[in-house]
Amino acid sequence: MVKFERLQGMVAAVFTPMYQTGEINLDVIDKYAEWIASTPINGVFVCGTTGEFSSLTIEERKAVLEKWVKVADKRFRVIAHVGTNCQKYAIELAHHAMNIGADAIASIAPSFFKPVTVADLVNFFVPVAAAASELPFYYYNMPSITGVNLPVDKFLIEGKKVIPNLAGTKFTHNNLMEMGTCIDLNNHEFEVLHGFDEILISGLAMGAVAGVGSTYNYMPEVYKGIFDSMSRNDIETARRLQMKSIKVVEVIIRYGGGVRGGKAIMNAIGIGCGDCRLPITPFGEKEFERLKADLHEIGFPKL
Repeated sequence: MVKFERLQGMVAAVFTPMYQTGEINLDVIDKYAEWIASTPINGVFVCGTTGEFSSLTIEERKAVLEKWVKVADKRFRVIAHVGTNCQKYAIELAHHAMNIGADAIASIAPSFFKPVTVADLVNFFVPVAAAASELPFYYYNMPSITGVNLPVDKFLIEGKKVIPNLAGTKFTHNNLMEMGTCIDLNNHEFEVLHGFDEILISGLAMGAVAGVGSTYNYMPEVYKGIFDSMSRNDIETARRLQMKSIKVVEVIIRYGGGVRGGKAIMNAIGIGCGDCRLPITPFGEKEFERLKADLHEIGFPKL
């Protein structure tokens, strides 16, 4: 099997731009990609949780990914999230991602009819990963959303036996003991992509070297500073920067969380991503002004 190039640094979990009608707005992705390319961000994670994948049709997800691959133009990596409750759709999305030139695929666990055992989860993913056999495959572990809390280290061990392109996991969980175990497996065989922006410093201390996050989109300089500070063991600087991240996360939680609040911040910095699809309620004008005022109060640099 070909050895895949490992991810390092920041991968932005990108938002899916939409018109006021709720239809996807592919045109904004041109400007969005120029912004990503101007920052230290090394890749994008397309149509994941932040990208509202569960609210999009299969054809919409294909169109969004095609646009990102085109505009990225190899300036940064493009990871296609292909997860869905329907295995056949996940297979279709994985094969499409490989055919159009994505750099990797990832998939969240099915969350309606849930896998009960590690073997169930592995068996669900075997044909999905095989449909993009030339690309690295990452298991997107997010138990707070899926309700699937199976041991990730055991998944990696068992999965590797039948999924040759299993590269690692996007670990969006605060169980740092489990995360450390995954990092340490087989002399660091697997990539463990840190997924909780507000505790990035902890993931890096455990040995992670890459992260996937939604707040990377609009404050990449803060996270680049955390990565750099941790690499030179400057803990005090890393802590100070992490607190900046935490203050922003506290604000977006007040406004509905990282997808709703984060998308509004993208609008505020000039990348018009629009509102989220229902059932996530759109921002009103007054609420949007309050959000900007709250961000200004904590010294958010771009407003």
